[in-house]
Amino acid sequence: MVDVAHTSSMPQVKKIAMTEPWQWLAAGWQDLRANPGISLGYGFVVLMLSYALSAGLIFFDTLFLVIPFAAGFMQLAPILAIGLYEASRRREAGLDVGSITTYVVRPRSPLQLAYFGFALTFFLMAWIYLAFFLFAVFYGLEAPPLEEFIPSLLLTVRGIAFLAIGTAVGAVLAFTVFAISAIAVPYLLDRDADAVSAMLLSIKAVRTNFAPMMLWAWLIVVLTVSGMVVFYVGLVFVFPLIGHATWHAYRSLVAD
Repeated sequence: MVDVAHTSSMPQVKKIAMTEPWQWLAAGWQDLRANPGISLGYGFVVLMLSYALSAGLIFFDTLFLVIPFAAGFMQLAPILAIGLYEASRRREAGLDVGSITTYVVRPRSPLQLAYFGFALTFFLMAWIYLAFFLFAVFYGLEAPPLEEFIPSLLLTVRGIAFLAIGTAVGAVLAFTVFAISAIAVPYLLDRDADAVSAMLLSIKAVRTNFAPMMLWAWLIVVLTVSGMVVFYVGLVFVFPLIGHATWHAYRSLVAD
């Protein structure tokens, strides 16, 4: 059962400058350079998961779903990066950053973190179901061959309408997930709090610093897409960079 008593004692959200997201990336890069083995290890795991997912889509002849699944991966990324937050936290505190302490993380609020993970999974499933539904509305239940689907997607009214509606629905869902998860997982890692408080604090951080946080969301999307287009290899570096930077975003936004 989620304890909402903590919501009345949430820490204050600080107002930040527009340039802060660039500083988070710089700090994240320093963390990655300081612990390349651990950081790139997380990136390699993400790379293997991406290849496994793509292989599954190819096997079931549903490669056209790679974009929805890539967007779904970004929704779960805040949970997957918890070890990177821990590495940055320990480095900031002057503690030992070892593989055991970062691969076997002990958050301050483990049960609440699990609740939050269920919430993100719910959004992921909702997005996948919506993607299937929209595809069925525009293309029916039978997936066309990939060599026919791509020209249809880009050069026909039906394909452009499918892209426009899918992008709009995905953008709304992505913004919702970003708002509730921007700093929620680092907060639950660092403090004894509940999942509801973490989501409310994250929403408050986005609302209070809307322009800088939209820049941060844009940077995440651009970096992630850049890592994916080179056959996912770029994710080995991009994923840990964003993960470390997210810890610094949390420390910048939330008062001690």
